[in-house]
Amino acid sequence: MRRAGFGVGRAELEGLAEKGYEALVEDLLHPEEFPDAEPDVLYRWSTVNGRDRFPGNWLYRMTNTGRPLTEKMALFWHHVFPTGSGKSAEYVGDQIEMFRRVALSDTRTILTELSEDPAMIMWLDNQENHKEEPNENYGRELLELFSMGVGNYTEEDVKAATRSFTGWSFLDPVLGSGVREGNFPSRFLFFEDNHDETPKSFLGETGRFNGEDIVDIIVRQPACARFISRHLYTFFVADEPQVASWNETPPRDPGAIHTLVKAYFESDGDIRSVLRVLFNSDFFKQAQYARVKSPAEHVAGVLKLMGTYTLPDLRRGGPESSMGLMGQSLQNPLTVEGWHTGRDWIDGGTLNERVNYAVEQVNDPDTPGFKDIVDRLASRSPLAPEEFVESTLELAGYVTVDEDTRQELLDHAELGGDLSFVSEAERDENEKRVLQMLRLIVSTREYQFN
Repeated sequence: MRRAGFGVGRAELEGLAEKGYEALVEDLLHPEEFPDAEPDVLYRWSTVNGRDRFPGNWLYRMTNTGRPLTEKMALFWHHVFPTGSGKSAEYVGDQIEMFRRVALSDTRTILTELSEDPAMIMWLDNQENHKEEPNENYGRELLELFSMGVGNYTEEDVKAATRSFTGWSFLDPVLGSGVREGNFPSRFLFFEDNHDETPKSFLGETGRFNGEDIVDIIVRQPACARFISRHLYTFFVADEPQVASWNETPPRDPGAIHTLVKAYFESDGDIRSVLRVLFNSDFFKQAQYARVKSPAEHVAGVLKLMGTYTLPDLRRGGPESSMGLMGQSLQNPLTVEGWHTGRDWIDGGTLNERVNYAVEQVNDPDTPGFKDIVDRLASRSPLAPEEFVESTLELAGYVTVDEDTRQELLDHAELGGDLSFVSEAERDENEKRVLQMLRLIVSTREYQFN
């Protein structure tokens, strides 16, 4: 649940554990069978006519939805296919909703929807890709960053892809003056008279291709299967080098990538099927704490632990702003490459932000999550210091720490002796000790990993 979602509280975890592992995987892979985050809340807190323009709405979904894998995959595609509010502010919220809709579908559908998406068209200027004046921005990035990677195509392939996407544009609901022409979403438009109908050669095939034909050819390539599989491995299993180096740097687990590529071709690129193989694999189960949490995973996980994010927070400096200080501004990736992940999430400044944010959230004894942890500890008391440490690590999300970290936590626990909740005075004092222990746990090195 840490990797396929954003963490889970102990009470919910106990219910999930009763299902069994394979059954839980199937539940995650069929989110349509479970409730989404409360739509009335999202409508109320959206900034324009119920449409998600506010990143805090997305964080609310991450922490409150019954469909955690949908939000996790929306975050995945947002990283692989990044657009930002700096250029596509009017459209990026609708793009995230599109990612939710197609998150677990087949790769052809996903790349076609991406190519027709107003946020992406605007981000990479395909509305300026004309028959007489081609603009290569989208054609190039589709091959380099969105589907195949460097080294798997030629400059002639870029030109052919570009010409195939001429005439692919969108209806803009905002006039040039900045006045809104109604509260309707933008939508894809195809201008046939602006499309290059001449024959093109692309990845060894020739024809009068349009954009859909280009996508059809791409998704049949082994390079595309490897590219998508390696992204899924990096996002769900273990940190890999940054995508720009993949042509020179082999994967850390070639066997795992081979398994995912095989699942890709056996299912015609169906992402749900590939993820079923991934989640049930030994390489997924054994690779614990092999990924540094992204800021979104870190922030949403702390909020789920404490059970506090019941409404989107519109204040300046809210949790989505904290994510930005950690290096990840939702709906505004740094570049067309998305974010640099893994150890690149951590430096002196961002690590301080991560720790400080978590400690600040674990600060209120009246939060639902903290009360549940205290009640569970009280039901097991009295607890010797070692039992106190192990039980709190378990209730904080089954956090596993190394021996040095465990000894430091134990040294702190021993200062207060046994943990008991027999009397009211003991309860008041020991709630403070539990709060301090939780702060120490969310500050550990291990808490930064999934």
